[in-house]
Amino acid sequence: MNVDNGFVLWLTGLSGAGKSTIANAVAPRLAERGHRVEVLDGDEVRTNLCQGLGFSREDRDTNIARIGYVAGKLAKHGVAVVVAAISPYREARDKVRASVDDFVEVHVAAPVTTCAERDVKGLYAKALAGEIKNFTGVSDPYEEPLEPEIALHTERESVEQSAEQVLAWLEARGLSLPAGEQLDLDAVPASR
Repeated sequence: MNVDNGFVLWLTGLSGAGKSTIANAVAPRLAERGHRVEVLDGDEVRTNLCQGLGFSREDRDTNIARIGYVAGKLAKHGVAVVVAAISPYREARDKVRASVDDFVEVHVAAPVTTCAERDVKGLYAKALAGEIKNFTGVSDPYEEPLEPEIALHTERESVEQSAEQVLAWLEARGLSLPAGEQLDLDAVPASR
């Protein structure tokens, strides 16, 4: 395995599907295996990098393009980048995929009803009442991935089961070593 090669693990799904929870379960386990890891959470990136963007399709696509640009740059420098972003539109995700060498799309699938049950902020209730416009999965579309590398079904899988599925896929494709085997980054020559 060439540890100089980073990758982008792109978790997409509805609000409340479990993207951030799974990202925060997978990231430390990748770090334990010797990866340099960065988590790009959609909410945090929107607050810190994409202020001023609204929720129109154009603004959402701009947000995803910016996240993808940062993720791709980090991956080129050997970082395992874990992105947790709704990224509702297939075309925007496909553009990021086309710009990143090792792009792993993870569909964090959960029905709207499950996501609404998990919603501690009450956003789904407000969206269903018409108080929030352009809410993905309610008044704005979510275009599910057609052929994601990994599909997680968080309404019936635990966080641990989902994280294990992601790690097993990365191991099987040579993007990460099995648990107990660490990458030795000190033994790898610096990138030119």
